[in-house]
Amino acid sequence: MKEQIKTMEGKMNKSLNSLSKEFAAVRAGRANPAVLDKIVVDYYGAPTPINQMAAISVSEARILVIQPWDKSALKLIEKAVQASDIGINPTNDGNVIRLAFPQLTEDRRKELCKTVKKLGEECKVAIRSIRRDTMEKLKAMKKNSEITEDDLKDCEKKVQEITDKFCAEADTSVANKEKEIMTV
Repeated sequence: MKEQIKTMEGKMNKSLNSLSKEFAAVRAGRANPAVLDKIVVDYYGAPTPINQMAAISVSEARILVIQPWDKSALKLIEKAVQASDIGINPTNDGNVIRLAFPQLTEDRRKELCKTVKKLGEECKVAIRSIRRDTMEKLKAMKKNSEITEDDLKDCEKKVQEITDKFCAEADTSVANKEKEIMTV
């Protein structure tokens, strides 16, 4: 019974962590190395994340600098960034690649807010799904006479409280990210 709830909390925590990672990849007008996390380069036949083959730093508020450890990978990284969906054209000076993040327009900010809300909603759906699975396990335990009716009621109440707490945390994360995006 307690293990079920502990497992549920762990899974819900993973959902929130996943949401945080998704938010890090959402471009909010400032240079953030996390936008490159999902980009992989075909490096000697193996898909390799950029952060494993180059030093990534923020030189100014809106400029990200990618300095590959192997200069021959410069063109490969440049192509991978161009092919990605981050919408930034890289500039290659032969030594490093610079990504200049443009100022976001009002329309783009609203679009990003919609994306953030969608991600937040997906997280809450995942949390509710975890709750449903846990409730089914607890009801099965009751059916098998492993726990009493009172235990089941107590657990259902506790599960709902935990679910509400995690959904509220997801809402808070969404509100914070929206505020960050809308800040000019």
